Amino acid sequence: MSIFDLFDKISTSSSSSGGKIEYVIVGLGNPGLQYENTRHNAGFMAIDKLASSLGIKIDKMKFKGLYADASVNGVRCLLLKPTTYMNNSGESVVQALDFYKLSPENLIVIYDDISLEPGKLRIRRKGSHGGHNGMRSIIDLLGSDEFPRVKVGVGKKPHPDYNLADWVLGHFSSDDAALMNTSVENASEAVKLLVQGKTDEAMNKFN
Repeated sequence: MSIFDLFDKISTSSSSSGGKIEYVIVGLGNPGLQYENTRHNAGFMAIDKLASSLGIKIDKMKFKGLYADASVNGVRCLLLKPTTYMNNSGESVVQALDFYKLSPENLIVIYDDISLEPGKLRIRRKGSHGGHNGMRSIIDLLGSDEFPRVKVGVGKKPHPDYNLADWVLGHFSSDDAALMNTSVENASEAVKLLVQGKTDEAMNKFN
C-alpha cells in the first residue's frame, strides 16, 4: 500500500465528527439512463430517496460503485450503488466491507422483489438470494447470507410465459409508479431504524 492509499484509507474510514463507518447500505440496480426507474432498479430508487432525505448525493466513485458518506440517525454509514451491473453486485459490496473491515451483519441491502406487489416492503434479518441475481452475487462472494435486507415489491410477471428479464428491465405503469414513490420512501425510513438496531420496529411498521 502506497502512502497515498494509506492516507485515503485513514481519511475515509474515520472522521473527527462522525467516527468510523458502522454500516454499508447498498441499493441494487443497473447503471445507465436506459435502466433508470425500471423494476430492477428499485434498490437504486430507494437509496437515492434515503440520500435525498439526508440532503446528500451519491456521486463519488469507489468500490466499483457510486458512494456517499452519510450520518443516518447519528450512525455513520456508507451509501453504495454498485456500477458493476446487477449480476456482479457482490464485487462492489465485498470491496466496501473489506475496506472498512465490517462483518456481514453491518451490511444492509435494498433490492427489488417480484413476489411482492408494488408499494409493499419485506424486511428480513437474513435469508437466501431467492433467485435474485444481485443477491446471489453478494451471498456467493461474501460467503454468508447473514445480513439484513429490505425487499421492495415491483410486482409479478403478468403471465408465467412472460420473459423475466423483459419484466424486471421494464418500466412501471403510472399507477405502479405512484405506489413505488411511497414504497421507496418507506424503505428509506426502514433503513434509518435498522442502523439503530430497531429491526423489530422496522418489521412491525413496514412489513
